Amino acid sequence: MDTYILLLRGINVGGRNRLPMADLRALVTGLGHGDVRTHLQSGNVVCTGSGAATAVAEGLSSALRDEFKMSVPVVARTGAEWMALTAADPFGADVSTSGPPDGSPLHVTFLASPPGREQVDALRARAPEFLPDRFAVVGPDVFLHVPGRYSETKLQNALLERVLGQVATTRNWRTVCALAELAR
Repeated sequence: MDTYILLLRGINVGGRNRLPMADLRALVTGLGHGDVRTHLQSGNVVCTGSGAATAVAEGLSSALRDEFKMSVPVVARTGAEWMALTAADPFGADVSTSGPPDGSPLHVTFLASPPGREQVDALRARAPEFLPDRFAVVGPDVFLHVPGRYSETKLQNALLERVLGQVATTRNWRTVCALAELAR
């Protein structure tokens, strides 16, 4: 049995795609996964099961469409991938020394799969227009250092999806760490 972290894009945001977490847990359990837990109301699931993470994500996305008539992209990581992600520190010690009063300046955008070199190079070429915000693409993850508010950065899902050609969903560092604890 593997552990998976499933991230649903756009659940319970702005009154759209309303989905009670109890219904989400029941759906994931019904797909054959065990030890199903959710975090917050925004579509963060930790569960156990077997198979490739991409197949687990596609299965949940398909079930959401069939059961709730919702078109919701799902991005998945294995527990091992998640733990490696939380150990990464692409910006060095300065990520903990600044940031908005409500939390860490660090966020992670999770992509459905690693972007191609050309797409990453295109994003890197635009780095000066995003300053003071910075990013680091590490495999299928984009680490964001946003010293201001995330809601004000240009490095949001829509831009990253357009430039990198992948489905994207972002979580703040506090949520990343909370999901790591649930996955342990």
